[in-house]
Amino acid sequence: MIRPVSDPVGLEVRWDRLAAATDEAASTMLRTAFSTIIRESNDYTVVLMDRAGRTMAESRAGIPAFAALMSSLAALVLERFPADEWQDGDSVVTNDPWIATGHLPDIAMISPVFHRGRLVAFAGTVAHSPDIGGTPSMSATELLCEGILIPPLRLFRAGRVEQGVKDLLLANVRLADQVWGDLEAQAAAHAVCRRRAQEFLTDFREPDFEAFADQVHAVTDAAMRAGVRDLPDGVYRAALDADGVEGHPTYIECAVTVRGEEVEIDYTGSSPQVPFATNSTLNYTRAYSMYPLKILLDPSTRTNWGSYRSIQVSAPEGTIVNPRFPAPVVARHLTGHLLSCAVYQALAPVLPDRVIADSGGAPALRVRFAGVDDSGRPFSLMLFANAGMGASKESDGLSTTAFPTNSGGGSIEALEAASPLHFLRKELRAGSGGRGRRRGGLGQDIEVRNPTSRPVQMVLLGDRERHPALGLAGGEPGATAQVVLDSGERVPLKSISQLAPGSSVVISFAGGGGFGRPEEREPELLIADAIAGYTVPASQHNPRTARTAGGSAREEVGR
Repeated sequence: MIRPVSDPVGLEVRWDRLAAATDEAASTMLRTAFSTIIRESNDYTVVLMDRAGRTMAESRAGIPAFAALMSSLAALVLERFPADEWQDGDSVVTNDPWIATGHLPDIAMISPVFHRGRLVAFAGTVAHSPDIGGTPSMSATELLCEGILIPPLRLFRAGRVEQGVKDLLLANVRLADQVWGDLEAQAAAHAVCRRRAQEFLTDFREPDFEAFADQVHAVTDAAMRAGVRDLPDGVYRAALDADGVEGHPTYIECAVTVRGEEVEIDYTGSSPQVPFATNSTLNYTRAYSMYPLKILLDPSTRTNWGSYRSIQVSAPEGTIVNPRFPAPVVARHLTGHLLSCAVYQALAPVLPDRVIADSGGAPALRVRFAGVDDSGRPFSLMLFANAGMGASKESDGLSTTAFPTNSGGGSIEALEAASPLHFLRKELRAGSGGRGRRRGGLGQDIEVRNPTSRPVQMVLLGDRERHPALGLAGGEPGATAQVVLDSGERVPLKSISQLAPGSSVVISFAGGGGFGRPEEREPELLIADAIAGYTVPASQHNPRTARTAGGSAREEVGR
Protein backbone atom coordinates (compact mmCIF):
# COMPACT_ATOMS: atom_id res chain seq x y z
CA MET A 1 0.00 0.00 0.00
CA ILE A 2 1.37 3.42 -0.95
CA ARG A 3 1.93 5.80 1.91
CA PRO A 4 -0.49 8.72 1.34
CA VAL A 5 0.92 12.13 0.55
CA SER A 6 0.11 14.16 3.64
CA ASP A 7 0.66 17.65 2.21
CA PRO A 8 -0.93 19.26 -0.86
CA VAL A 9 2.43 20.68 -2.00
CA GLY A 10 3.93 17.22 -2.21
CA LEU A 11 0.92 15.96 -4.16
CA GLU A 12 1.14 18.90 -6.55
CA VAL A 13 4.85 18.26 -7.17
CA ARG A 14 4.10 14.65 -8.13
CA TRP A 15 1.05 15.56 -10.17
CA ASP A 16 2.94 18.24 -12.06
CA ARG A 17 5.70 15.79 -12.85
CA LEU A 18 3.25 13.27 -14.29
CA ALA A 19 1.51 15.98 -16.30
CA ALA A 20 4.91 17.06 -17.63
CA ALA A 21 5.45 13.48 -18.78
CA THR A 22 2.28 13.63 -20.90
CA ASP A 23 3.38 17.00 -22.30
CA GLU A 24 6.76 15.53 -23.23
CA ALA A 25 5.03 12.58 -24.87
CA ALA A 26 2.82 14.99 -26.82
CA SER A 27 5.90 16.91 -27.98
CA THR A 28 7.41 13.64 -29.17
CA MET A 29 4.28 12.86 -31.15
CA LEU A 30 4.24 16.34 -32.70
CA ARG A 31 7.89 16.10 -33.74
CA THR A 32 7.56 12.65 -35.28
CA ALA A 33 4.08 12.84 -36.87
CA PHE A 34 3.89 12.79 -40.66
CA SER A 35 0.62 14.68 -41.17
CA THR A 36 -0.09 18.36 -40.56
CA ILE A 37 -3.28 17.42 -38.71
CA ILE A 38 -1.23 16.39 -35.67
CA ARG A 39 1.94 18.49 -35.87
CA GLU A 40 0.26 21.72 -37.00
CA SER A 41 -3.41 21.49 -35.99
CA ASN A 42 -3.02 19.73 -32.60
CA ASP A 43 -5.85 17.27 -33.22
CA TYR A 44 -4.76 14.74 -30.60
CA THR A 45 -4.61 13.96 -26.90
CA VAL A 46 -2.16 12.14 -24.60
CA VAL A 47 -3.03 10.76 -21.14
CA LEU A 48 -1.64 8.55 -18.40
CA MET A 49 -4.17 6.30 -16.68
CA ASP A 50 -4.09 4.10 -13.61
CA ARG A 51 -4.36 0.32 -13.74
CA ALA A 52 -8.16 0.58 -13.99
CA GLY A 53 -7.94 2.91 -17.00
CA ARG A 54 -8.90 6.10 -15.12
CA THR A 55 -7.00 9.18 -16.31
CA MET A 56 -4.53 10.62 -13.81
CA ALA A 57 -2.72 13.24 -15.94
CA GLU A 58 -3.43 14.76 -19.34
CA SER A 59 -1.33 16.73 -21.80
CA ARG A 60 -2.08 20.44 -21.66
CA ALA A 61 -2.26 20.89 -25.42
CA GLY A 62 -4.34 18.85 -27.82
CA ILE A 63 -8.10 18.32 -27.49
CA PRO A 64 -9.22 18.36 -23.84
CA ALA A 65 -12.64 16.90 -24.61
CA PHE A 66 -10.91 13.83 -26.10
CA ALA A 67 -9.13 13.29 -22.79
CA ALA A 68 -12.53 13.22 -21.10
CA LEU A 69 -13.38 10.12 -23.14
CA MET A 70 -10.24 8.10 -22.48
CA SER A 71 -11.42 6.58 -19.20
CA SER A 72 -14.67 5.20 -20.65
CA LEU A 73 -12.77 3.98 -23.72
CA ALA A 74 -10.16 2.24 -21.56
CA ALA A 75 -12.87 0.56 -19.50
CA LEU A 76 -14.40 -0.96 -22.64
CA VAL A 77 -11.00 -2.02 -23.99
CA LEU A 78 -10.23 -3.72 -20.66
CA GLU A 79 -13.47 -5.69 -20.97
CA ARG A 80 -12.20 -6.99 -24.32
CA PHE A 81 -8.60 -7.42 -23.17
CA PRO A 82 -8.53 -8.12 -19.39
CA ALA A 83 -5.61 -6.78 -17.37
CA ASP A 84 -3.94 -10.19 -16.94
CA GLU A 85 -3.69 -10.64 -20.75
CA TRP A 86 -1.51 -7.59 -21.43
CA GLN A 87 2.22 -7.87 -22.13
CA ASP A 88 4.88 -5.20 -22.04
CA GLY A 89 5.01 -3.67 -25.54
CA ASP A 90 1.34 -4.32 -26.43
CA SER A 91 -0.81 -1.63 -28.04
CA VAL A 92 -4.52 -1.81 -28.83
CA VAL A 93 -6.08 0.52 -31.38
CA THR A 94 -9.67 1.35 -32.28
CA ASN A 95 -11.63 4.06 -34.07
CA ASP A 96 -15.12 2.79 -33.24
CA PRO A 97 -17.13 6.02 -32.93
CA TRP A 98 -19.40 4.53 -30.26
CA ILE A 99 -16.54 3.80 -27.86
CA ALA A 100 -13.75 6.17 -28.96
CA THR A 101 -13.98 9.84 -29.94
CA GLY A 102 -16.98 9.89 -32.21
CA HIS A 103 -15.82 9.37 -35.80
CA LEU A 104 -13.60 7.07 -37.83
CA PRO A 105 -10.66 9.42 -38.58
CA ASP A 106 -9.73 9.51 -34.86
CA ILE A 107 -7.59 6.48 -34.00
CA ALA A 108 -7.22 5.74 -30.30
CA MET A 109 -4.27 3.73 -28.96
CA ILE A 110 -3.86 2.24 -25.47
CA SER A 111 -0.65 0.63 -24.14
CA PRO A 112 0.23 -0.89 -20.76
CA VAL A 113 2.93 0.37 -18.39
CA PHE A 114 4.76 -2.32 -16.43
CA HIS A 115 7.02 -1.66 -13.46
CA ARG A 116 9.13 -4.42 -11.95
CA GLY A 117 7.03 -7.00 -13.73
CA ARG A 118 3.63 -5.64 -12.64
CA LEU A 119 1.00 -3.83 -14.69
CA VAL A 120 0.72 -0.40 -13.02
CA ALA A 121 -0.77 1.99 -15.57
CA PHE A 122 -1.85 2.63 -19.15
CA ALA A 123 -0.81 5.27 -21.68
CA GLY A 124 -3.46 6.51 -24.06
CA THR A 125 -3.50 8.67 -27.17
CA VAL A 126 -5.97 9.73 -29.80
CA ALA A 127 -4.92 11.31 -33.10
CA HIS A 128 -6.85 12.37 -36.17
CA SER A 129 -5.57 10.30 -39.08
CA PRO A 130 -4.99 12.07 -42.42
CA ASP A 131 -6.95 9.31 -44.18
CA ILE A 132 -9.22 6.50 -43.05
CA GLY A 133 -10.66 5.54 -46.45
CA GLY A 134 -14.18 6.44 -47.52
CA THR A 135 -15.12 10.04 -48.25
CA PRO A 136 -15.68 12.59 -45.45
CA SER A 137 -18.82 14.17 -46.87
CA MET A 138 -22.51 14.61 -46.19
CA SER A 139 -23.43 12.08 -48.90
CA ALA A 140 -22.73 9.05 -46.71
CA THR A 141 -25.89 7.51 -45.28
CA GLU A 142 -24.23 4.92 -43.02
CA LEU A 143 -20.98 4.58 -41.14
CA LEU A 144 -19.22 2.13 -43.46
CA CYS A 145 -19.34 4.66 -46.31
CA GLU A 146 -17.07 6.92 -44.25
CA GLY A 147 -14.05 4.65 -44.00
CA ILE A 148 -12.67 1.52 -42.38
CA LEU A 149 -14.02 0.61 -38.93
CA ILE A 150 -11.35 -0.74 -36.56
CA PRO A 151 -12.73 -2.63 -33.56
CA PRO A 152 -10.34 -2.90 -30.60
CA LEU A 153 -7.38 -4.83 -32.04
CA ARG A 154 -3.76 -5.37 -31.03
CA LEU A 155 -1.55 -3.41 -33.41
CA PHE A 156 1.60 -4.20 -31.41
CA ARG A 157 2.09 -7.40 -29.43
CA ALA A 158 5.09 -7.52 -27.08
CA GLY A 159 6.70 -4.73 -29.06
CA ARG A 160 6.26 -6.30 -32.51
CA VAL A 161 3.84 -5.12 -35.20
CA GLU A 162 0.86 -7.35 -35.88
CA GLN A 163 1.55 -7.39 -39.62
CA GLY A 164 -1.90 -8.61 -40.64
CA VAL A 165 -3.63 -5.75 -38.83
CA LYS A 166 -1.20 -3.23 -40.33
CA ASP A 167 -1.66 -4.62 -43.85
CA LEU A 168 -5.45 -4.58 -43.58
CA LEU A 169 -5.51 -1.00 -42.35
CA LEU A 170 -3.07 0.41 -44.91
CA ALA A 171 -4.79 -1.43 -47.78
CA ASN A 172 -7.89 0.67 -47.11
CA VAL A 173 -6.34 4.16 -47.08
CA ARG A 174 -4.89 6.39 -49.79
CA LEU A 175 -2.07 7.98 -47.78
CA ALA A 176 -0.52 4.87 -46.30
CA ASP A 177 2.84 6.47 -45.46
CA GLN A 178 1.23 9.33 -43.54
CA VAL A 179 -1.24 7.07 -41.74
CA TRP A 180 1.45 4.64 -40.62
CA GLY A 181 3.86 7.47 -39.76
CA ASP A 182 1.26 9.00 -37.47
CA LEU A 183 0.54 5.66 -35.80
CA GLU A 184 4.25 5.23 -35.13
CA ALA A 185 4.26 8.77 -33.69
CA GLN A 186 1.52 7.70 -31.28
CA ALA A 187 3.59 4.64 -30.34
CA ALA A 188 6.59 6.91 -29.72
CA ALA A 189 4.47 9.03 -27.38
CA HIS A 190 3.48 5.88 -25.49
CA ALA A 191 7.15 4.94 -25.10
CA VAL A 192 7.81 8.31 -23.46
CA CYS A 193 4.84 7.88 -21.12
CA ARG A 194 6.00 4.40 -20.18
CA ARG A 195 9.57 5.49 -19.46
CA ARG A 196 8.60 8.57 -17.45
CA ALA A 197 5.97 6.67 -15.45
CA GLN A 198 8.54 4.03 -14.50
CA GLU A 199 11.03 6.75 -13.49
CA PHE A 200 8.32 8.39 -11.39
CA LEU A 201 7.70 5.22 -9.39
CA THR A 202 11.41 4.56 -8.97
CA ASP A 203 12.25 8.10 -7.83
CA PHE A 204 9.39 8.23 -5.34
CA ARG A 205 9.96 4.63 -4.22
CA GLU A 206 6.42 3.56 -4.96
CA PRO A 207 5.34 0.15 -6.28
CA ASP A 208 2.36 1.46 -8.29
CA PHE A 209 0.01 4.42 -8.79
CA GLU A 210 -2.98 3.25 -6.76
CA ALA A 211 -2.81 5.67 -3.81
CA PHE A 212 -1.60 8.55 -5.97
CA ALA A 213 -4.50 8.04 -8.38
CA ASP A 214 -7.02 7.93 -5.52
CA GLN A 215 -5.67 11.24 -4.21
CA VAL A 216 -5.68 13.17 -7.49
CA HIS A 217 -9.12 11.82 -8.33
CA ALA A 218 -10.38 12.94 -4.93
CA VAL A 219 -8.94 16.43 -5.49
CA THR A 220 -10.59 16.92 -8.88
CA ASP A 221 -13.87 15.40 -7.75
CA ALA A 222 -14.05 17.66 -4.70
CA ALA A 223 -13.17 20.77 -6.74
CA MET A 224 -15.86 20.09 -9.30
CA ARG A 225 -18.48 19.30 -6.67
CA ALA A 226 -17.68 22.57 -4.92
CA GLY A 227 -18.33 24.40 -8.18
CA VAL A 228 -21.67 22.64 -8.61
CA ARG A 229 -22.70 23.46 -5.02
CA ASP A 230 -22.33 27.15 -5.81
CA LEU A 231 -25.26 26.85 -8.22
CA PRO A 232 -28.78 27.09 -6.88
CA ASP A 233 -30.74 23.85 -7.24
CA GLY A 234 -33.08 23.88 -10.18
CA VAL A 235 -33.69 22.98 -13.80
CA TYR A 236 -32.24 25.38 -16.36
CA ARG A 237 -33.30 25.07 -19.99
CA ALA A 238 -32.20 26.30 -23.38
CA ALA A 239 -32.84 25.42 -27.00
CA LEU A 240 -31.05 26.32 -30.18
CA ASP A 241 -31.27 25.82 -33.91
CA ALA A 242 -28.54 25.07 -36.41
CA ASP A 243 -28.45 24.69 -40.18
CA GLY A 244 -28.25 20.91 -40.19
CA VAL A 245 -28.72 19.54 -43.71
CA GLU A 246 -31.31 20.45 -46.30
CA GLY A 247 -34.70 19.34 -45.07
CA HIS A 248 -33.25 18.23 -41.72
CA PRO A 249 -32.41 21.29 -39.60
CA THR A 250 -30.72 20.57 -36.29
CA TYR A 251 -32.57 21.36 -33.08
CA ILE A 252 -30.96 20.95 -29.67
CA GLU A 253 -33.00 21.02 -26.48
CA CYS A 254 -31.00 21.08 -23.26
CA ALA A 255 -32.04 20.79 -19.61
CA VAL A 256 -29.38 21.28 -16.92
CA THR A 257 -30.56 19.94 -13.56
CA VAL A 258 -28.63 20.89 -10.43
CA ARG A 259 -29.18 18.88 -7.24
CA GLY A 260 -26.75 19.63 -4.43
CA GLU A 261 -23.29 18.75 -5.69
CA GLU A 262 -24.37 16.83 -8.79
CA VAL A 263 -25.55 18.01 -12.18
CA GLU A 264 -27.36 16.26 -15.01
CA ILE A 265 -27.48 17.45 -18.60
CA ASP A 266 -30.35 15.97 -20.60
CA TYR A 267 -31.06 16.42 -24.32
CA THR A 268 -34.56 14.99 -24.50
CA GLY A 269 -36.48 16.80 -27.24
CA SER A 270 -33.54 17.18 -29.61
CA SER A 271 -33.76 16.26 -33.29
CA PRO A 272 -33.99 12.60 -34.28
CA GLN A 273 -30.89 11.06 -35.86
CA VAL A 274 -30.49 11.71 -39.57
CA PRO A 275 -29.10 9.70 -42.53
CA PHE A 276 -26.32 12.25 -42.78
CA ALA A 277 -22.95 12.70 -41.09
CA THR A 278 -24.03 15.25 -38.45
CA ASN A 279 -24.97 12.64 -35.82
CA SER A 280 -23.04 12.85 -32.55
CA THR A 281 -22.48 9.58 -30.68
CA LEU A 282 -23.34 9.67 -26.98
CA ASN A 283 -19.72 9.53 -25.84
CA TYR A 284 -18.90 12.58 -28.01
CA THR A 285 -22.05 14.29 -26.70
CA ARG A 286 -20.87 13.57 -23.16
CA ALA A 287 -17.40 14.97 -23.80
CA TYR A 288 -18.63 18.24 -25.30
CA SER A 289 -21.15 18.69 -22.52
CA MET A 290 -18.84 17.88 -19.60
CA TYR A 291 -15.76 19.81 -20.71
CA PRO A 292 -17.57 23.19 -21.19
CA LEU A 293 -19.16 22.70 -17.77
CA LYS A 294 -15.80 21.86 -16.19
CA ILE A 295 -14.12 25.06 -17.37
CA LEU A 296 -17.16 27.07 -16.32
CA LEU A 297 -17.44 25.72 -12.76
CA ASP A 298 -13.85 24.69 -12.00
CA PRO A 299 -11.45 26.42 -14.41
CA SER A 300 -8.29 26.21 -12.28
CA THR A 301 -7.96 22.56 -11.19
CA ARG A 302 -6.18 20.08 -13.44
CA THR A 303 -8.51 17.70 -15.24
CA ASN A 304 -8.69 13.93 -14.91
CA TRP A 305 -11.25 11.17 -14.37
CA GLY A 306 -12.39 12.65 -11.07
CA SER A 307 -13.41 15.92 -12.72
CA TYR A 308 -16.47 14.31 -14.30
CA ARG A 309 -17.80 12.03 -11.55
CA SER A 310 -20.44 14.56 -10.49
CA ILE A 311 -21.78 15.07 -14.05
CA GLN A 312 -24.30 12.86 -15.81
CA VAL A 313 -25.22 13.32 -19.47
CA SER A 314 -28.21 11.62 -21.09
CA ALA A 315 -30.01 11.68 -24.42
CA PRO A 316 -32.70 9.43 -25.87
CA GLU A 317 -31.34 6.75 -28.19
CA GLY A 318 -32.12 7.48 -31.81
CA THR A 319 -31.58 11.23 -31.52
CA ILE A 320 -28.95 13.31 -33.27
CA VAL A 321 -27.01 13.42 -29.99
CA ASN A 322 -27.26 9.64 -29.38
CA PRO A 323 -27.68 7.86 -32.74
CA ARG A 324 -27.99 4.14 -33.23
CA PHE A 325 -25.23 2.23 -35.02
CA PRO A 326 -24.43 2.39 -37.97
CA ALA A 327 -25.42 6.03 -38.38
CA PRO A 328 -22.94 8.22 -40.32
CA VAL A 329 -20.95 10.44 -37.96
CA VAL A 330 -17.91 11.88 -39.73
CA ALA A 331 -19.18 15.46 -39.20
CA ARG A 332 -20.33 14.81 -35.63
CA HIS A 333 -18.65 18.03 -34.50
CA LEU A 334 -21.34 19.99 -36.37
CA THR A 335 -23.71 18.84 -33.63
CA GLY A 336 -21.38 18.12 -30.70
CA HIS A 337 -19.68 21.53 -30.72
CA LEU A 338 -23.10 23.22 -30.43
CA LEU A 339 -23.68 21.70 -27.00
CA SER A 340 -21.42 24.22 -25.26
CA CYS A 341 -23.70 26.97 -26.57
CA ALA A 342 -26.79 25.21 -25.25
CA VAL A 343 -25.26 24.58 -21.81
CA TYR A 344 -24.04 28.18 -21.46
CA GLN A 345 -27.35 29.63 -22.62
CA ALA A 346 -29.15 27.46 -20.06
CA LEU A 347 -26.90 28.63 -17.22
CA ALA A 348 -26.78 32.30 -18.27
CA PRO A 349 -29.55 33.34 -15.84
CA VAL A 350 -27.59 31.99 -12.82
CA LEU A 351 -24.01 32.56 -14.03
CA PRO A 352 -24.25 35.79 -16.05
CA ASP A 353 -20.73 36.85 -14.99
CA ARG A 354 -19.08 33.63 -16.18
CA VAL A 355 -20.75 32.29 -19.32
CA ILE A 356 -19.81 33.42 -22.81
CA ALA A 357 -22.02 34.09 -25.82
CA ASP A 358 -22.10 31.61 -28.69
CA SER A 359 -18.83 31.11 -30.52
CA GLY A 360 -18.57 31.21 -34.31
CA GLY A 361 -16.45 28.07 -34.22
CA ALA A 362 -19.08 26.13 -32.34
CA PRO A 363 -19.29 24.18 -34.56
CA ALA A 364 -15.96 24.39 -36.37
CA LEU A 365 -15.78 24.74 -40.15
CA ARG A 366 -13.49 22.11 -41.66
CA VAL A 367 -12.23 22.11 -45.25
CA ARG A 368 -10.51 19.14 -46.87
CA PHE A 369 -8.55 19.60 -50.09
CA ALA A 370 -7.44 16.49 -51.98
CA GLY A 371 -6.05 15.73 -55.38
CA VAL A 372 -2.94 14.94 -57.39
CA ASP A 373 -0.20 17.47 -58.02
CA ASP A 374 1.47 18.03 -61.39
CA SER A 375 4.11 15.44 -60.53
CA GLY A 376 1.44 12.78 -60.10
CA ARG A 377 1.70 12.62 -56.32
CA PRO A 378 -1.56 12.40 -54.33
CA PHE A 379 -2.10 14.82 -51.48
CA SER A 380 -4.74 15.51 -48.85
CA LEU A 381 -4.88 18.55 -46.61
CA MET A 382 -7.37 19.34 -43.85
CA LEU A 383 -7.72 23.04 -43.03
CA PHE A 384 -8.30 23.54 -39.30
CA ALA A 385 -8.71 27.31 -39.19
CA ASN A 386 -10.69 29.05 -36.46
CA ALA A 387 -13.61 31.42 -36.05
CA GLY A 388 -14.37 34.02 -33.36
CA MET A 389 -15.23 33.17 -29.74
CA GLY A 390 -18.22 34.63 -27.95
CA ALA A 391 -17.85 37.62 -25.65
CA SER A 392 -18.29 37.53 -21.89
CA LYS A 393 -19.62 40.15 -19.50
CA GLU A 394 -16.10 41.47 -18.89
CA SER A 395 -14.16 40.78 -22.09
CA ASP A 396 -14.44 40.89 -25.86
CA GLY A 397 -14.45 37.50 -27.50
CA LEU A 398 -11.11 36.17 -28.69
CA SER A 399 -10.67 36.43 -32.45
CA THR A 400 -9.83 33.37 -34.60
CA THR A 401 -9.67 31.13 -31.53
CA ALA A 402 -10.95 27.58 -31.32
CA PHE A 403 -13.73 26.78 -28.85
CA PRO A 404 -14.94 24.37 -27.53
CA THR A 405 -12.26 22.37 -29.31
CA ASN A 406 -8.55 23.22 -29.11
CA SER A 407 -7.32 22.57 -32.64
CA GLY A 408 -5.25 25.15 -34.44
CA GLY A 409 -4.77 26.27 -38.01
CA GLY A 410 -1.04 25.67 -38.14
CA SER A 411 1.42 27.71 -40.14
CA ILE A 412 0.66 28.57 -43.74
CA GLU A 413 4.22 27.60 -44.68
CA ALA A 414 3.71 24.08 -43.36
CA LEU A 415 0.38 23.72 -45.14
CA GLU A 416 1.89 24.87 -48.43
CA ALA A 417 4.85 22.53 -47.96
CA ALA A 418 2.46 19.59 -47.54
CA SER A 419 0.43 20.37 -50.67
CA PRO A 420 0.67 22.26 -53.99
CA LEU A 421 -1.95 24.80 -52.85
CA HIS A 422 -1.16 28.51 -52.47
CA PHE A 423 -2.61 30.50 -49.57
CA LEU A 424 -3.05 33.99 -50.98
CA ARG A 425 -4.30 35.70 -47.81
CA LYS A 426 -5.28 34.99 -44.24
CA GLU A 427 -6.73 37.99 -42.42
CA LEU A 428 -9.19 39.05 -39.75
CA ARG A 429 -12.74 39.44 -41.04
CA ALA A 430 -13.79 43.00 -40.27
CA GLY A 431 -17.23 43.39 -38.72
CA SER A 432 -17.74 39.67 -38.14
CA GLY A 433 -17.85 39.89 -34.33
CA GLY A 434 -21.30 40.51 -32.88
CA ARG A 435 -21.79 44.02 -31.52
CA GLY A 436 -22.35 44.49 -27.80
CA ARG A 437 -20.98 46.11 -24.69
CA ARG A 438 -18.35 43.47 -25.25
CA ARG A 439 -17.72 42.60 -28.88
CA GLY A 440 -17.70 39.06 -30.22
CA GLY A 441 -14.41 37.69 -31.52
CA LEU A 442 -13.67 38.13 -35.21
CA GLY A 443 -13.63 35.34 -37.73
CA GLN A 444 -11.16 35.31 -40.60
CA ASP A 445 -10.98 35.21 -44.40
CA ILE A 446 -8.65 32.68 -45.99
CA GLU A 447 -8.09 32.66 -49.75
CA VAL A 448 -6.71 29.47 -51.30
CA ARG A 449 -5.62 29.04 -54.92
CA ASN A 450 -5.16 25.88 -56.95
CA PRO A 451 -2.01 26.51 -59.03
CA THR A 452 -1.95 23.02 -60.57
CA SER A 453 -3.20 21.92 -63.97
CA ARG A 454 -5.67 19.51 -62.36
CA PRO A 455 -8.88 20.09 -60.38
CA VAL A 456 -8.69 19.76 -56.60
CA GLN A 457 -11.52 18.21 -54.61
CA MET A 458 -12.87 20.50 -51.87
CA VAL A 459 -14.98 18.94 -49.12
CA LEU A 460 -16.77 21.38 -46.82
CA LEU A 461 -18.08 20.34 -43.39
CA GLY A 462 -19.54 23.40 -41.71
CA ASP A 463 -22.58 25.09 -40.25
CA ARG A 464 -23.59 28.66 -39.27
CA GLU A 465 -24.43 29.49 -42.86
CA ARG A 466 -27.95 30.54 -41.83
CA HIS A 467 -27.81 30.46 -38.02
CA PRO A 468 -25.18 32.82 -36.56
CA ALA A 469 -23.54 32.62 -33.17
CA LEU A 470 -26.03 34.33 -30.87
CA GLY A 471 -25.25 37.08 -28.40
CA LEU A 472 -26.19 37.24 -24.72
CA ALA A 473 -27.81 39.95 -22.57
CA GLY A 474 -28.66 42.13 -25.56
CA GLY A 475 -25.50 41.39 -27.52
CA GLU A 476 -25.89 40.88 -31.24
CA PRO A 477 -25.00 37.77 -33.26
CA GLY A 478 -21.78 37.36 -35.16
CA ALA A 479 -21.53 37.15 -38.93
CA THR A 480 -22.41 33.85 -40.56
CA ALA A 481 -19.86 31.70 -42.39
CA GLN A 482 -19.60 31.50 -46.17
CA VAL A 483 -17.41 30.08 -48.93
CA VAL A 484 -17.17 31.93 -52.26
CA LEU A 485 -15.30 30.98 -55.44
CA ASP A 486 -13.45 33.64 -57.45
CA SER A 487 -16.28 33.36 -59.97
CA GLY A 488 -18.63 34.76 -57.33
CA GLU A 489 -20.42 31.44 -56.82
CA ARG A 490 -21.23 30.56 -53.21
CA VAL A 491 -20.46 27.00 -52.22
CA PRO A 492 -22.74 25.32 -49.64
CA LEU A 493 -20.99 24.58 -46.35
CA LYS A 494 -21.88 20.90 -46.57
CA SER A 495 -20.78 19.87 -50.02
CA ILE A 496 -18.16 18.31 -52.29
CA SER A 497 -17.01 20.47 -55.18
CA GLN A 498 -14.03 21.03 -57.45
CA LEU A 499 -11.55 23.87 -57.28
CA ALA A 500 -10.64 24.31 -60.94
CA PRO A 501 -7.03 24.75 -62.11
CA GLY A 502 -5.92 28.35 -61.57
CA SER A 503 -9.02 29.28 -59.57
CA SER A 504 -9.28 30.36 -55.94
CA VAL A 505 -11.77 30.26 -53.09
CA VAL A 506 -12.35 32.55 -50.11
CA ILE A 507 -13.40 30.80 -46.90
CA SER A 508 -15.01 33.20 -44.42
CA PHE A 509 -15.22 31.97 -40.84
CA ALA A 510 -18.03 33.06 -38.54
CA GLY A 511 -17.76 35.65 -35.79
CA GLY A 512 -18.68 35.21 -32.13
CA GLY A 513 -21.74 36.66 -30.44
CA GLY A 514 -21.59 39.91 -28.47
CA PHE A 515 -22.44 40.39 -24.79
CA GLY A 516 -24.56 43.29 -23.50
CA ARG A 517 -26.27 46.06 -25.43
CA PRO A 518 -24.14 47.71 -28.16
CA GLU A 519 -25.02 51.22 -27.00
CA GLU A 520 -23.30 50.50 -23.68
CA ARG A 521 -19.87 49.99 -25.27
CA GLU A 522 -17.38 52.60 -24.10
CA PRO A 523 -16.57 55.29 -26.71
CA GLU A 524 -12.83 54.72 -26.41
CA LEU A 525 -13.33 51.03 -27.30
CA LEU A 526 -15.44 51.96 -30.31
CA ILE A 527 -12.65 54.25 -31.50
CA ALA A 528 -10.03 51.57 -30.91
CA ASP A 529 -12.10 49.05 -32.87
CA ALA A 530 -12.42 51.47 -35.79
CA ILE A 531 -8.69 52.29 -35.81
CA ALA A 532 -7.78 48.59 -35.74
CA GLY A 533 -10.19 47.84 -38.57
CA TYR A 534 -12.27 45.45 -36.49
CA THR A 535 -15.61 47.03 -37.37
CA VAL A 536 -17.53 48.00 -40.50
CA PRO A 537 -19.41 51.27 -40.98
CA ALA A 538 -22.84 51.39 -39.36
CA SER A 539 -24.41 51.72 -42.82
CA GLN A 540 -23.24 48.17 -43.59
CA HIS A 541 -24.69 46.68 -40.40
CA ASN A 542 -27.82 44.58 -40.85
CA PRO A 543 -30.04 44.94 -37.77
CA ARG A 544 -32.38 42.21 -39.02
CA THR A 545 -29.90 39.61 -37.78
CA ALA A 546 -29.78 41.08 -34.28
CA ARG A 547 -31.21 38.20 -32.24
CA THR A 548 -29.91 37.33 -28.80
CA ALA A 549 -29.89 34.32 -26.56
CA GLY A 550 -30.49 34.01 -22.83
CA GLY A 551 -33.51 34.20 -20.59
CA SER A 552 -36.25 32.13 -22.20
CA ALA A 553 -34.06 30.53 -24.81
CA ARG A 554 -36.89 28.73 -26.56
CA GLU A 555 -38.81 31.95 -27.13
CA GLU A 556 -35.82 33.95 -28.31
CA VAL A 557 -34.09 31.31 -30.40
CA GLY A 558 -37.24 29.75 -31.78
CA ARG A 559 -37.53 26.42 -33.51
